[in-house]
Amino acid sequence: MKCPICYHPDTKVLDSRVATDGLSIRRRRECLKCGFRFSTYEELEILDVSVVKRDGRREAYSRDKLISGLKKASEKRIGDDKFKKLVHMIERDIQALKTNEVSSQEVGKIVMKNLKKVDQIAYIRYASVYESFKNVQEFKKELNKLLSGKSTKK
Repeated sequence: MKCPICYHPDTKVLDSRVATDGLSIRRRRECLKCGFRFSTYEELEILDVSVVKRDGRREAYSRDKLISGLKKASEKRIGDDKFKKLVHMIERDIQALKTNEVSSQEVGKIVMKNLKKVDQIAYIRYASVYESFKNVQEFKKELNKLLSGKSTKK
């Protein structure tokens, strides 16, 4: 790992421990040239998964896209630690499929399943975009499903 100050290519790890979120490793490092100390975080990354879009296009899985969509749905609703755990649960479920390709619909279902457990308002916000509600009746129908405890459409 390069030093962020002098860009020297060698640093040494002084300490490693599980980060407060419990889902990553925090490493305390020191540059061997200038002595600058800094922290890095190591976390799970989904590799080699393609998302098949509704129009048939394929693109590499993007954590940034997932986070962007979740942030819009959960704005002012979910704290940082809970948000990180939500992302981790979603990515865990994607990896559990054990496939190189996953449809965007399947990713959406996984997101909705996990979001529903964490925050129902964020779930409804996400569902309104994901399911492309065309009118208030469709929105009301999904809300009634949530209130009655029924599962969403598959």
